[in-house]
Amino acid sequence: MGKYLILWKVDPNKMPISREERAAALGPMVDLVEQGMKEGRIKDWGTFVGEMSGYSIAEGNEVEVSLSNQQWVPFIDFEVHPVTSISDTKKVIGELSK
Repeated sequence: MGKYLILWKVDPNKMPISREERAAALGPMVDLVEQGMKEGRIKDWGTFVGEMSGYSIAEGNEVEVSLSNQQWVPFIDFEVHPVTSISDTKKVIGELSK
C-alpha cells in the first residue's frame, strides 16, 4: 500500500460568491473528508491558514487514490506526490553503498 501527499486547492471559479452558499457547498465536502478518515483512507488532512487550499495524507494504491480524488472534481484541483517512509528511504540509501 502506498502513501501519498496530496496538495489540494479549491477552484474559486467553481465556488459560489455568497458566504452562505459557499458554506453550504463546503460543509458536505468536510463531511466526506471525515468519512475518509474514519475509513482509514485519509490519514491526515488540513487547510493552509487564510487560503482555500491544504493537504492530505492518503494511503492506498494509485487507482484507489485516483478514484477518491475524482469525487471532488471539478471543485478541487490536486497535486499528488507518492512518498516513502524513513525505513524505505534507509533501504534506498543502503542500496547506494552496494
